[in-house]
Formats: sequence, C-alpha cells, structure tokens
Amino acid sequence: MNPFRLFVLSLMLSFLASLGMLSAANAAKSIHLTYSIFFPSTHGQCLAGMAWAEEIERLTGGKVKITVFPGGTLTKANQCYDGVVKGISDIGMSCFAYTRGRFLVMEALDLPLGYPDGMTATRVANTFYNQFKPNEMDDVKVLYLHAHGPGLLHTRKPVSTLADLSSLKIRSTGLSAKVVEALGGVPVAMPQGATYESLQKGVVEGTFGPIEVLKGWRQAEVIKYTTDCHNVGYTTAMFVVMNRSKWDSLDPEIQNIFDTTSRKWIDVHGKRWDQNDQEGRDYSVSLGNAVLPLSKEESHAWKEKVRPIIDDYIVAATDKGLDGRMYVEMLTKAVGGQN
Repeated sequence: MNPFRLFVLSLMLSFLASLGMLSAANAAKSIHLTYSIFFPSTHGQCLAGMAWAEEIERLTGGKVKITVFPGGTLTKANQCYDGVVKGISDIGMSCFAYTRGRFLVMEALDLPLGYPDGMTATRVANTFYNQFKPNEMDDVKVLYLHAHGPGLLHTRKPVSTLADLSSLKIRSTGLSAKVVEALGGVPVAMPQGATYESLQKGVVEGTFGPIEVLKGWRQAEVIKYTTDCHNVGYTTAMFVVMNRSKWDSLDPEIQNIFDTTSRKWIDVHGKRWDQNDQEGRDYSVSLGNAVLPLSKEESHAWKEKVRPIIDDYIVAATDKGLDGRMYVEMLTKAVGGQN
C-alpha cells in the first residue's frame, strides 16, 4: 500500500478509536437513578414528580437520567422509605404516615389543625422540616416535602352529625386513624391503593382523605357523600428523598441542581394539590354525589372531639425528649388555625 495512504488510514483509525473511547467515557459519566413513586402514573402528584425528574435531566444536559417507577411497582408505599435507605431505589416518594411511629417529629404535620389548602400544607411542611431538621431523617437526603389539602370524610351513607358517623368503618392512616376514632368511627388502616376495592366490597363504609382522591384514585365511583369537615382538616405529609450514599457520590454542581429544582417544585406540588382538590370535587358532583356541610354546632363539636389528639401528641413527643408543644405552636401559627 502507498505509504501516504497507509498514514492517512492509520490516522483515521486512531481518530475513530478516540471517538469510541470518548463515547464510552461519556457513557460512564452518565448518572442513572431510579425513582419509586407510590401514586399511580395518571395521578397529578406522580405527574409532578415525573416533571421534576425531566427537569433534572434537562438542567444537567442529560448527564442525570431518572427512571420513574409509579404505582408502587418498585417499592410499595409502606416500604418506600426503607427502600431508599437500602438502595432498592435511589429516590422515593411516599407518606410518613405509612410507617406510623417512625417519624415522631414529622407526624406533627398530620395533626388536625384545620389546614385550608394544599399549598399551605406543602409550604408549612417544608418550613417545619427546615426549621427543626429532625435526626429521624438523617439516613437519607431530603429533597423536598409536600402535603395534601384538608382531609375530609367520604362515605356511602350521609354523615352530617357525630351520631351519623358513630361506629362506621372508615379507612384511615397514621394520625387520621386517631381522628376517626375521636369522632366515634372505627378506623381501618390501609393505603390509598386498596381503598377503592374495599369501599366497593363494603369492607369499609367510608374514607378520610383530601377530596382529590375522588378523582385521582377514582373513589367518587364508590362513595355517595363528602362531609366538608375542613375545620378539623388534617394533612398527610409526603417525602421526596434520596439514598444518602448516592447523594454523597454526586458532584457539587449536580447536587446544586437537585437542591435548586427541588425548592422550585415545592410550589409546583402545592399548586397541583389544590388543582386536584377542585377536580376531585367537580368530578364527584358530576357523578351525582353530594357535599354535605356541617352546621355551626356540629363544626364546634367535631373540633372539640379532636382536640385531645393534639394534646396527646404533645405528651408523647415530650416523653421522648422532644419539644412537642413547640412543634404544635409553630404549626398552629403557620396554618392560621385556633387550637
């Protein structure tokens, strides 16, 4: 072969080889993360979480790629937090209430303080965590929190008084189970994913939750009434957390993108919760279901019934060496309720 052609060929081969090595190096630098979300893929909060993952990928120029597993397909709702700690998923979204007793400080968020809406609950949840930074979450990186609007009562039978609620079996979780019990109902613990079938089969006669569940989890199809008891409205605080070792392995600039985007997504979730609540109400009414207000007298009676739950939390937290009264006072002021 002509020496010049041989030289050109060797240069071309060297160039192609270097491109291959560069491509392999870039691939090796890519960060692939898994994200377990307990909400179904069509739920507004899952869509918000997926949009967050897409924004992270965009801002990192594709260096970080996040695969989302919705509907508890990677880890179930009550296993999500431990799944992140153990590295089964790199990131997880679920509820503190699904592992009741583990997060004694964060449980204060779920007290029936009369949350007016999801934006308020979501902002309060993040302010509360950032103010107290409880060590019960030191085994993960907390990206952000969010929380639904006021938990209301949804039933197959009309409930306008405490007497109507007496002895009814009501699906509930975490501290909402104590709300049900205080109001005279029978709490039945189960995650949202099991509620539709349980209502349909009569295993439970109602459920406590934000009104968005009537569309987001299709529960309007298996209930007939919503009792608007927002004066005792609790919330369910939810976490978005990352495996601690995985977080520590990220470059500072990547960590900064996660932090900045997560702060922005607090209001994304809060706004989505309020949109979902309105959609849930509208959907339920469109099916012929009724929303029942409480009389002034009943509203006061319901408020008085749940007051001991707040007092009991203060005692339980204090017994564990925590300042439960300070937590409740901070939350009461932030929510704007009167307790």
